[in-house]
Amino acid sequence: MMRMVPMTLDSGKVVLGIEVKLPKTTLLAVATDSGYIMCGALDVALLNERLKERNIIAGRAVGVRTLEELMDAPLESVTAGAEALGIKQGMKGSDAIGLMT
Repeated sequence: MMRMVPMTLDSGKVVLGIEVKLPKTTLLAVATDSGYIMCGALDVALLNERLKERNIIAGRAVGVRTLEELMDAPLESVTAGAEALGIKQGMKGSDAIGLMT
C-alpha cells in the first residue's frame, strides 16, 4: 500500500509525504521540488560516491516509523548537495525540508 500526503509547513509551503508499506517495513520520505528526507533505507554513501555528479539533495533519519517522526527526527546523515544548502547532520528533518523549499 502506498500513501501520498500533502504536508503544509509553518511557512505555508506544501511538500509531499510518501509512505510505502512493505512486508516487515515502511519506507518514508518527504519531498520538495529540489530534495528530500527519508527513513533509514536511504543510502547516503551511494548518493555521495557513485551518484555524486547528480548533486542529490537528501537527508536520512533512522528509527522513524511515521511521516511526523521523520519531520521531527534529527538527520543521521546528509548528502554533499544538502550540505551545500546549509543542511547539517543532526538538524531536525522539518528544518532541512524548510531549506529545500
